[in-house]
Amino acid sequence: MPELISTGNVIVDIVLTVDHLPEPGGDIIATSSRITAGGGLNTLVAARRAGLRTVFAGQYGTGPMGDVVRAALAASGARVIQSGVDDTDSGYCVAFVDASTERTFITTVGAEGHLTREDLDRVPVADDDLVHISGYSLAHPSNAAALTAWLPTLPTTTAVLFDPSPLIGDLDPATVDKTLRRTDVLSTNAREATIMTGSPTPAHAAATLLPTLRPDGLVVVRDGAAGCWLACPSTDPVLVPGYPVNAVDTNGAGDAHAGVLAAGLLSGLTPPQAARRANAAAAIAVTKPGPATAPTAAEVDDFLRDRP
Repeated sequence: MPELISTGNVIVDIVLTVDHLPEPGGDIIATSSRITAGGGLNTLVAARRAGLRTVFAGQYGTGPMGDVVRAALAASGARVIQSGVDDTDSGYCVAFVDASTERTFITTVGAEGHLTREDLDRVPVADDDLVHISGYSLAHPSNAAALTAWLPTLPTTTAVLFDPSPLIGDLDPATVDKTLRRTDVLSTNAREATIMTGSPTPAHAAATLLPTLRPDGLVVVRDGAAGCWLACPSTDPVLVPGYPVNAVDTNGAGDAHAGVLAAGLLSGLTPPQAARRANAAAAIAVTKPGPATAPTAAEVDDFLRDRP
């Protein structure tokens, strides 16, 4: 069976629910808080619940944050390749979720930012696997150098899914370009696609990004409750409609979408079919608090049964 191999960063999320963000120098009281593993874990969990075998190839640390990460990876069912970094703890992210369910992040870097080419050379990659690359990883010099050197060595039939992340505007353009040239599926949201292209609409951004990928590539631009735009060779971008729901927490929705999209494509679904399931998964995920809230394949089936 094909596997999703994630090279993303699994860190700890400290999630605070607030009515609104404070003004500079101000302070507010959070209405709730929780500490959980997040980041790259969300995509792994989503793909696993969708029925895909998963592998975690990233690094992680030793310490209180590393303990949370290790426990979450063990519970996820993913096969873990690296043994961890002995003298450095894992990083963490403080995530603020406001009354609109929008989230704002502040992240500190730990052991996950010290992935090396030697680490990646330990990862077994088969012809029919899918490698997941996150823009969060490319923000760290060690990871960026290792990943951009490793990607060209993958089997030519191994697919690469690249999620540029909210940090796309701060990433080194040369690093992004090298990653895109080995990317088969680009999964991004409308904000990130606009930053990458300056395009006025998600559809235009999807079409603009398509030539930057490998031949026969696929661009997916998530557009919130509206759904997602798909750009494939020789066709105009198309909108796969979304499913409006009463959102509680949008944290991890993009990761849920990417994980289920990957599972659908690897199972032989067409891009529109895989995107429909990914839209449903994201819609279900935002109705639950927490980052790793992707549904199971059966939950997606039930959700879609009565929807056109």
